[in-house]
This record gives sequence, structure tokens and C-alpha cells, in this order.
Amino acid sequence: MTLRLYDTATRSVRDFVPREAGKVGVYLCGLTLQAPPHIGHLRSGVNYDVLRRWLLDKGFEVTFIRNLTDIDDKVLAKAMEQGRPFWSIAYANEQNLAASYRALNVLPPTYEPRATGHVPEMHELIARLIETGHAYPATDGSGDVYFDVASWPAYGSLSGQSPADMQPAGDAPDRGKRDPRDFALWKGVKPGEPADASWPSPWGRGRPGWHIECSAMCWRYLGPEFDIHGGGLDLTFPHHENEIAQSQAADLPFARYWVHHGLLGIGGTKMGKSLGNTLDLDYVASLGVRPVELRYYYVAAHYRSRIDYSEDALREAAVAYRRVEGFVQRAAERVGGGRPGGLPAAFVAAMDDDLNTSAALAALHEVVRDGNTALTAGDDVTVRTTLAATRAMLDILGVDPLDPAWTGGGRTDDLRGVVDSLIALALEQRAQARGRKDWAAADAVRDQLKQAGVVVEDTPQGPRWTIGEQD
Repeated sequence: MTLRLYDTATRSVRDFVPREAGKVGVYLCGLTLQAPPHIGHLRSGVNYDVLRRWLLDKGFEVTFIRNLTDIDDKVLAKAMEQGRPFWSIAYANEQNLAASYRALNVLPPTYEPRATGHVPEMHELIARLIETGHAYPATDGSGDVYFDVASWPAYGSLSGQSPADMQPAGDAPDRGKRDPRDFALWKGVKPGEPADASWPSPWGRGRPGWHIECSAMCWRYLGPEFDIHGGGLDLTFPHHENEIAQSQAADLPFARYWVHHGLLGIGGTKMGKSLGNTLDLDYVASLGVRPVELRYYYVAAHYRSRIDYSEDALREAAVAYRRVEGFVQRAAERVGGGRPGGLPAAFVAAMDDDLNTSAALAALHEVVRDGNTALTAGDDVTVRTTLAATRAMLDILGVDPLDPAWTGGGRTDDLRGVVDSLIALALEQRAQARGRKDWAAADAVRDQLKQAGVVVEDTPQGPRWTIGEQD
């Protein structure tokens, strides 16, 4: 079965045919760095990481670009509010974002360009648009340059909106515009803005508009035409609509597929800093939920579906993951970890069907049930094959518990050894209590370990322990 993806531009699920055989270029709109990321932001990184892993598994050479918007109205507002350089705020949030993605086992992008590093490319695009009559400098002396929406008949095709029904673009004052719907390509420097937040240009000192940044970076790293442009559904208009218009008006064919993911909200509304309802990785950790379990929570839903966050749903996902993790750990103890093996046909069909991860997880749990049955029966051949298949599926989803990304390294290994020794000591004390038939003392050790998050299971091979809940 061919991989099929929902394309926002055609409003249909289409067979994925790359521009160049064996190669795929992907551009994902990254974060605007005015604040640290919340778990709504991080869903995007995980969703497209799964897409990337699936493309890699299918044998494609993937060039994956995820940009950083480090100059923007929101970043400058934070800079002026806090009395700090804009680049200081952007860099601190960039580091926080990188750490969050590492914690969630998101593969690093091929390149992660910053907007401020691509001002020359933006100037070139803007000059081309002016020359072809699709853009114009404002005549009010502001130094602004605008895209002429009326000059592009296809404007609104991605979002399905009619230009006649559109509200004015709110990215600059209307005074220098020919049409309120026109959007800014270049913003002339304004009084009160930080002196270091502008660059010289043919139209006067200023800084780029938000939309031109992404067009320039797509062009720089993926060329005039590329395969997949991704981002949140909320970016469809105006951001992605404007990217298409200015890129194609500059004679760049641009993206062949538009793949948008649903948002993660809370209490029926969008999660956002301005609303004061954001949750971050530290908050999730305070609930006793590990990053691998948060990632499982993300992939349990189809990437295009909206997730309305609830603590109960997050905990249910954590419990479901621990069942799978428990099988992997028990099977690895029995037959060795081995390597990920072949993928079940049901899993492949689900992933090829617009990355249907919820159906893929159903296939995963079927295999895990067979594996647990084989463990009980002592059928090591089946245990080995189901473990290999399970690990292969978990690897695509980025949640294989035997992946070094989750097992840790360095200081984590040191602490793991200490924990292993302490738990071994506690289990020895429990065994001694059971040997002298002091059941109360044995139960007390087990209960104390459980309170610390360590679940003890008595097996024919002796006691074994795992971190987290057990059903």
C-alpha cells in the first residue's frame, strides 16, 4: 500500500508521490521564541517526528527542516517588557525547546535555521515581488513593504476563504496599505523599538514580516519546490496562505503537500501563554508521568484530531504504555532484547493510511497480547518474534523502552546502578521476611516500594520490579 496523506490544499487524502524518487523534503513551521514551549507546542514536534520516522523506515532520504522564529512582534514585545535584548530571550527559549524535544526523543532536524540568519534571502524575495508587481513599498515614509493581495487571484485557495470576506491583516497599520488585506513583507523600524532589532534594506532599516521568513528558509534549504509543508491547523490562515501567495508569486512552485496537525487544547479552548492555561514538561513530571508516556499520549490520537487535555486521559495513556513496557522488559529478560524485527501488516496499513497511529497502536496491542500469552506458556520462539515486532512498532512511534534515548546515559546510568542496588537490598529483606514467614514485614517492604513508585511482581523465576503502575 502506498503512503497516503491528507493534503489541506486539495482537502483530500492523496497518494504521496515525492518530487524526486527516494528523497523527501519536509519543512515544519517551528516555534516563535517569545516564551518556553508548552505541551501543546510539543505535540507538533512529536507528530512530525513520527512522519519522519515512517518515511525513513520506507527507505526515503529525508531532509527535515524545522525553523525558529527569533525575530517577531511577540519576541520584541517580551524584550521591551523585560528590558532584555530580543536575542537573549529567543536564545533562552530556543535552548528550552531543544531540551524538551530531546526529552521526548524527537530526532534533531537536518537543519534548524533561525529567521535572523536569512535576511538576505528575504530581501531577494521581496525585491522579486516588487519587480513583478506583487508587492509595493509604502508611500508614507514608514519603510514598510506589503504584498498586494489583489494581484494574486489564487489567494485564499489553501484555507478556502474568499478574499472578499477576509478581515484586514493585523500585522501593520493600514495607513501605508493599498488594501487593508495586504500583509507586511518588511517592517520599517518604529520609534521605541530596540535599536538592535533592525537591518538595513533597500527600503530602509527594518525587520522581516513573519510570513516572508518561512518562504525564504524553505527556498534556501529545500529549493523552489519541495514535498511536504507541515504545521498546526491554526497556521493555515493567514500564515500558510501568505507563504503560498508570496512564494508562488515569486515564481517558486513551493510545497506539493500541506500536512496540518490538530491542536492540543484545555478546557475546550486553545492552550496559550496569553490565556494563562499552559502546561509544560515539569508539570507533567509533577504528576508522575514520564516523557515517554507523554509521547505515547500524543501518538495515541490521530495527528489531525484535536486533543482536549485532561489529567485522567494522560494517566490512562501512561498506564497503557506501562503494560506494553512491562511486556518488553519481561520478554527481554527471558530471551534478550534482540533487535527490532519486521512490522505486522496491520501496523503498516494503518501508518500508510494517513499515519493512523490509533489503529497502529491497536495492532501493537494485539501483538503484545500474543507475546504475554507466549510468556505464560514458556514459548520462547513466539516471545522472541513478538518482542522483535513490538520493538519495531515502538521504534516507529519513538517509544521503544529499550531505545537508549529512554534508558539514558552518563549520570543517569550511575543513578540507575544505585537504584538497582537499593531495590535489590529491599527485595532481599523482603525475601528474608518471607523465609521466616513474617508476612507482615514482607508486605510492608512491598508497600513501601510501591509508594516510591516501584511495583514488585512475584514470578516463578523470583521477584521482579518495574517503575510505575501495574494492572
